Amino acid sequence: MADDVLFRVENLTKRFPGVLALDKVNLDVRQGEVLGLAGENGAGKSTLIKSITGFHEPTSGAIYFDGEKLEHITPHKSIEKGIACIYQELNMVPYLSVAENIFLGREELKVKGIGWLDRAFQRQEARDVLASLGLDIDPDALVASLGVGQQQMVEIARAVRAKARMIIMDEPTASLGAHEIEKLLEIVRLLKGDGISIIYISHHLDEILAVSDRITVLRDGQSVGTLNTREVTIDDLVRLMVGREITQKYPKIHVPIGEEVFRAEGITRRGVLRNVSFSVHAGEILGFAGLVGSGRTETARAVTGADPIDGGRIFVRGAEARIKSPRDSIRHGVAFLTEDRKSQGLILIQDIEFNSTLVALKNYVRRVFLNLRRCKDDSEEKVRELRIRCPAVTMPAGNLSGGNQQKVVIAKWLLSRAQVFIIDEPTRGIDVGAKVEVYHLMNELVKGGAGVIMISSEMDECMGMSDRIIVMHEGAVAAEFTASEATQEKIMYAASGLTGEEKIGA
Repeated sequence: MADDVLFRVENLTKRFPGVLALDKVNLDVRQGEVLGLAGENGAGKSTLIKSITGFHEPTSGAIYFDGEKLEHITPHKSIEKGIACIYQELNMVPYLSVAENIFLGREELKVKGIGWLDRAFQRQEARDVLASLGLDIDPDALVASLGVGQQQMVEIARAVRAKARMIIMDEPTASLGAHEIEKLLEIVRLLKGDGISIIYISHHLDEILAVSDRITVLRDGQSVGTLNTREVTIDDLVRLMVGREITQKYPKIHVPIGEEVFRAEGITRRGVLRNVSFSVHAGEILGFAGLVGSGRTETARAVTGADPIDGGRIFVRGAEARIKSPRDSIRHGVAFLTEDRKSQGLILIQDIEFNSTLVALKNYVRRVFLNLRRCKDDSEEKVRELRIRCPAVTMPAGNLSGGNQQKVVIAKWLLSRAQVFIIDEPTRGIDVGAKVEVYHLMNELVKGGAGVIMISSEMDECMGMSDRIIVMHEGAVAAEFTASEATQEKIMYAASGLTGEEKIGA
């Protein structure tokens, strides 16, 4: 092993029943290096990380850290060796303080053997480690009171306080705003300067290019190349990731716009939404743009009965609809694909068949009997139709990659026979290849006569896939543009509450 290589995996293989998840993967990380790890959903990134950190026992292959071969790794052993992992789903205790979370599992006692915590010491140490990262976070604050970005920084502080020599960051910016992303990348560079090695996993290839020294690409469970970051482009990475050219990033199709299928008038919720009105037609994708906190998701929740409203009316296919609960929304054929598919869109411990048929369960009941054969047949048909990668519909949804989980959510609403689809952040947390597949599915929905409302924080995505764009600011509609009228500048002006004659930040 080269002198500057801190970590290496050699021919790492992991088999699950019916699935070869990792196939002789090789990668190494040098001391004080940021190694980007890229790959489509289902490429094996999560399985690799779980094998490194002891959640999975590799079938074969070897893992070396600081020259030592690691065998029968457990999560505890991994941490003891100096390997820390910050997962996309943060591993925090919300109703403990920042300091208590930083010391969780490594508490300092006033007297060894007696369970009295040295809270003053922990508080001061937490303050010092946060300051060393340039973070102004109160060590006494409850983690539940912090935003997602600050919670992520506390996780990093915990790893630094534990003297981690290598930190794995799994999709660290998936739920962060632009300013928080800049801060995170700044901290990654700071850690690198202190000699800490980083494995940085992200679907945002521009982030990987901005922060990494080298990039390893996984495809179908294999490592297909490691490249020097300075010598590659996003197009090079995409070709390696998907094994083909992605010639059209946003494959928007235009279909004849039909009758109005959904209309909201004057939707108001005190302190949240102010007189929000919009409509969508059959064959149309209506984009919703705006900054974080502008009211986009709150609008979706209000019109589908997830949140109460103080005023306003909703019409479905021209008839007024009383939607007071998600059950009412389903009954009227209005589907809401939430941003948080893991906790609100799927039941992860249940299988694909259960999840895809859950909303339409009444269609499979004859008298008091559930037609399990029809459930299975319809689920398998959607798996084939949507190209969901799985060995069988009996596979738990939690074992699927992010892109395939999103497809199961879409399958669920297709089987419900919905005709209005409200999709919140349709491609968040999924890779470039899976994104294109989701866009194709949206095209199929509008070709079939559905109306699609797409909420997206990615301006390019909103412009690339929408027929019209609604821009929100502080709970109200700030502007509306057709696809031909919309520009990034116009959208940003409206999202910031400015007119086209003003300059942002002036």
